[in-house]
Amino acid sequence: MSDCIKLLPDGVINQIAAGEVIQRPASVIKELMDNAIDSGASEIAVLVRDAGKTLIQVSDNGSGMSPTDARMAFERHATSKISSADDLFRILTKGFRGEALASIASVAQVELRTMPHGLVTGTRIAISESRVKAQEPCACTAGTQIQVKNLFFNVPARRKFLKSDSIELRHIQDEFIGQALSFPEIAFSLQVNDQQVYKLAPSSLKQRIVGIFGKKYAEQLIPVKPQTEVVDVSGFCGKPEIARKTKGEQYLFVNRRAIRSPYLQHAVHAAYEQLLPPELHPFFVLFLNVDPEEIDINVHPTKNEIKFEDERIVYQFLKASVRYSLAQFTTTPIIDFEGHNPGIERVLSQGQTLQVGSFPSTGNFKLRWEELAFSSGTPKQSAEPATEIPEALFGDREGEGTRKAFQYLNNYLVVPLHSGISFIDQQCASERILYELYKKQKQGSDRSCQRLLFPVTLHMTRPDAAILREILPALQEAGFEIGEFGTESFILHGIPLRLSGTAGERQLVESILEHYKKNLEFELDPTDNLARSIASSSCIRRNQTLGPEEIEALVEQLFLCEVPYASPSGKKCIFHFPLEELQKKFN
Repeated sequence: MSDCIKLLPDGVINQIAAGEVIQRPASVIKELMDNAIDSGASEIAVLVRDAGKTLIQVSDNGSGMSPTDARMAFERHATSKISSADDLFRILTKGFRGEALASIASVAQVELRTMPHGLVTGTRIAISESRVKAQEPCACTAGTQIQVKNLFFNVPARRKFLKSDSIELRHIQDEFIGQALSFPEIAFSLQVNDQQVYKLAPSSLKQRIVGIFGKKYAEQLIPVKPQTEVVDVSGFCGKPEIARKTKGEQYLFVNRRAIRSPYLQHAVHAAYEQLLPPELHPFFVLFLNVDPEEIDINVHPTKNEIKFEDERIVYQFLKASVRYSLAQFTTTPIIDFEGHNPGIERVLSQGQTLQVGSFPSTGNFKLRWEELAFSSGTPKQSAEPATEIPEALFGDREGEGTRKAFQYLNNYLVVPLHSGISFIDQQCASERILYELYKKQKQGSDRSCQRLLFPVTLHMTRPDAAILREILPALQEAGFEIGEFGTESFILHGIPLRLSGTAGERQLVESILEHYKKNLEFELDPTDNLARSIASSSCIRRNQTLGPEEIEALVEQLFLCEVPYASPSGKKCIFHFPLEELQKKFN
C-alpha cells in the first residue's frame, strides 16, 4: 500500500489560512489597518475601488520596514509582536497574527512599498499567489503603502460568493468606522472610487463620534466615566432619542480592540430597560480596559471575540457603569410605549381614503372566506382574489351569540369557521396587506401625498445618507416628497397619504431606511426591498390591541391579497386547525 499522507504546498496552506481570516474585502482592510495602527502611524488613508474587489490600498506614515523586515512580513507566522507563548496572554497590540499578509498574498496580487523614517530609499515587493515577483529599491514616502489588487482572482468560488458592491461597501465602512472610533487621536480617511467618504482629523472621542455619525449626535451623547479596580469603563452612550430599531450603532472595545459579545451588549441594553422598549437598540461607544492577563483574545481567528476570566463580573460592572451615567442626566423616555406606532388604531370612517394601518369597514369587501381557509387542508392561491365572504363568518351583527373573529394575547386573530378554526398572526398579516398595497400603487398612478405643515429635516450618518440618496427616486415615486438638503441631510415635505398617521414622519423614514439596510443582505430587487421596508415600518405590531371592526377589516383585507398565506419575508400568516382534528382530540 502506497503512502497517501503528504505535506501541503505553502500556497495551499496560505489559502487555507486565508479562508479563516480573509472572508471579504473588509477583512483585508481590518488586517492592514491593524498593522498600520501598530506601526505608530498618525495618519492612515484607505482607498478602495469596486467595493475592494479591484483595489484596496492602505497607506500610513508609521515606522516603515527595512528590506529584510518587508520580505519577512509575508512569511507565515512571522511577527514582531510576540517572541514566546507567554506573550500571547499579554498582548496589547492589534496586528500580531503572523499569517495575515501571507494569507492576503495567497488570494490577491499584492504590492508593498515601505521606508523607515530617516532613509531616502525604500523597498518595493510584488507578490502574487504566494510567489515573490519582484523585490527592489524604490522611491516612496516614509511609512508603508500596501495595494491589494483583484482579491480572490485565483479562487473563483470565493469571489463568486461575494455580495453586491453596496453590501461589501457597507462592511468596509463598518470596519473603517470601528477602527476610527478606537483611535480618535489618529487621522483617518476613506476614499471610495473617486469620492472622499471620510476625512477625519485627530480629535477627542466625542468629536470623532460627531465626525462619523453627524452633528445631531453632538447633543445626544452621555459620557461614561466610572472606573473600578476590576475594569475601567469609558466612552459614550446615547440618549433614548437616538435609539434605533435595528442594531448597527453599538460599538464595544476591549483594550481598544473591537469585539463582538452579545452577552456584554445585553448588559448595556439592561441598563436602558427603564428608558427604552425592548425593540429599540441604544447607541453606544464603550471601551473596557482590562488586564491582558485576565482575557484570552485567541479564541477566534479574526480576534473579534474575547474570553474573560470572569465574564459575569465584567457584565455587572458594565451594566452598573452605564446605568450610573444615565442616572446623572435627565433622560426621561420620550417614546410612547403604547402608541409609538398606532397602526390601525386610526380607523377611518367608511368611504374615506384607505390609510396604511387603517382598514375599511367590512361592508366594503366580500370574500369567499371558507374556500380560502384551507377547507381541504392545503392553501389554494388564485391569480384572481376572491370577492365574497359568507355572512355566516361574521353573522348577524344585530343578534347575539354570533361568530366573529377575535384577538388572542394581542398577537393572534382567532377566526371560527364551519371547517375548523383559523389563527392569524396580526403583524405578518398586516405586513402582507401593506406590501401588496404598495406594489399595486407602484403599478398604478396613485401618488397621493400628505403635505406636512412644517418640513422635517433629517440628519443622517454618511453611510445612511448614501443609501437614502440611492433610493430617493423610488421614495418619491411612492409618494414621499423628500429631497437632499446638504451632504448628509434631507428635507421631508410630505409623505404618502396612505402612511399618514402611522408614526412620526421622522421615525417613519428612519424605520424604512433601517429595514431597507437589513434587507440588503438578501440582494432583493430595490423596488421589492422598498415595498417590504415600507410594510415593515408601518404595519400593526404584536402586542397591539385591536377593536372588533379593526379585526374584521384586517381579516378581510388579508384574504383580498394575492398571496394571503405568508408575509413578504416568508413567515406564515395563517394556521388552520381542521374541525376533524379538533374532534379527534375529544375522542
